[in-house]
Amino acid sequence: MTTAVIIMVAPNGARKTQADHPALPVSIDETVDEAIRCQAAGATVLHAHVRGKQNEHVLDVGLYRELIAEMKQKAPEMLVQITTEAVGRYTIEQQVDCVRSLVPEMTSIALREITASYAEAEFAQAFFAWAAETRVHIQHILYSADDLSHFIRYRQEGIIPESHRCVLFVLGRYAVDFQSTPADLTPFLQGDIGELDWFTCAFGVQEQACVMAGIEHGGHARVGFENNLHLPGGELARSTASLVDSLTHELRSSGRVVADPAQTRKLLGVRRA
Repeated sequence: MTTAVIIMVAPNGARKTQADHPALPVSIDETVDEAIRCQAAGATVLHAHVRGKQNEHVLDVGLYRELIAEMKQKAPEMLVQITTEAVGRYTIEQQVDCVRSLVPEMTSIALREITASYAEAEFAQAFFAWAAETRVHIQHILYSADDLSHFIRYRQEGIIPESHRCVLFVLGRYAVDFQSTPADLTPFLQGDIGELDWFTCAFGVQEQACVMAGIEHGGHARVGFENNLHLPGGELARSTASLVDSLTHELRSSGRVVADPAQTRKLLGVRRA
């Protein structure tokens, strides 16, 4: 059992629009407002995506700077993690350039993307070394037990610095209709994850059951409309904040502590920009 459970929120993602749910935030103002509501419900980290003029997913340094500035003004204690998700649009060089230009406190990196499906380990190694030196906190996104095996081996070989301890296990990415179950976590738990700071996120209506399974084994949680639009009972959620509220209620009902921003920063070792 973790001393305190960190709740990260992913309120929009790269693909969904307001046609999927009218409360899905698209603009920076909408994203910040939803982040504030999520923070009030118990979340301490915003997993942030920004959108272009056609509401498309973009890796835009200027938009990220605007979002981070708004968050610092309106929700100064909430941590912000930018994404480098390629969505088939961006090269690994463009992903890295975005992070190097911005130097954010936190970013997420899909390990298989940044290594070009493990064909460009040296390129990734140089970037990881830079991130460790500048103390940009990286959460490595892992979609399978095979991804986890690569992550562990890369740490052992020095391709990934030992200081990189944070990972996200994504459940259901390759499941039928993107519907995950808690059993999807089992292959990840068979890896050597004892020293890692790990989170679980899950596609589909069993999102909360999946992240609770992760918490039972010592992990943290990421929830939100990026992966799921429904409450545990199957009804459509009003917003990502309502998903956070549901998870927080279950955690506290079971006697668990929900991490506050200071605890989150300390647990993950995130510097202040």
